[in-house]
Amino acid sequence: MIVRAVVEGRAVDADARFALEARYGHFTAMQVRGRRTRGLALHLERLAAANLELFGTRLDTAAVLASVRAVLGDDLRDAGVRVYVVEHDGRPHVVATAAPPTEVATRPRRITAVTFQRYLPHIKKAAGFAQAHIRRAAEPLGFDEALLTTGDGLISEGAITNVGCFSGGRLLWPDAPMLHGTAMGLLEGMAVPQERRPLRVADLPGFDLVFLCNSHGVVPVGEVDGVPLRQDAGTLARLLAFYDATPWDPLD
Repeated sequence: MIVRAVVEGRAVDADARFALEARYGHFTAMQVRGRRTRGLALHLERLAAANLELFGTRLDTAAVLASVRAVLGDDLRDAGVRVYVVEHDGRPHVVATAAPPTEVATRPRRITAVTFQRYLPHIKKAAGFAQAHIRRAAEPLGFDEALLTTGDGLISEGAITNVGCFSGGRLLWPDAPMLHGTAMGLLEGMAVPQERRPLRVADLPGFDLVFLCNSHGVVPVGEVDGVPLRQDAGTLARLLAFYDATPWDPLD
């Protein structure tokens, strides 16, 4: 346990020491509009599964929802909310944060392939240095997102997104270890044939549409490492229409 800490020479209180020490855990990120969020059940299910795996305990769902309501207060209706479950003093604690809301990008994304595989990729871990560094390195080069791959180009996911592809009306997901994102979970309800298969970077130019999805929304990919990708207008319209029609679940 940290008993004393300073930030640039200034002593900080117990809450700040808690934030510095509580690094082991998991989280979920949601966009809130009008005190509602998409896929609330998926957020809670993923938190519950990670909690059982990391801590061996059941998730206190009531504490999660109470924390979300508390961080929104009486004045915030739109926000980007994160719920962390982190270990401190030998037990998990629920921590919620609120930030300005993030809207989905309005232009196709430029992505770059990076050889990297996350440890325990199915868990949205509280500490994400590697992914943050990868994205920070890609942005000055003109890329919006990094595509995480194996050494031979097998795609798993984006740094903070899931990757999907359409081919002949079929929705394809990478057959690789990845985080099962909430937006991905919602899109799996789309009434089109779907399958998981090994996907490589070299395959992408042959698809009708490649897209990224996360809690911000769904956005097409325009190019990967300078190679243009197809963006079938009809397929994109159907994809966006389905996602936009997804109901928002109340948090109150």
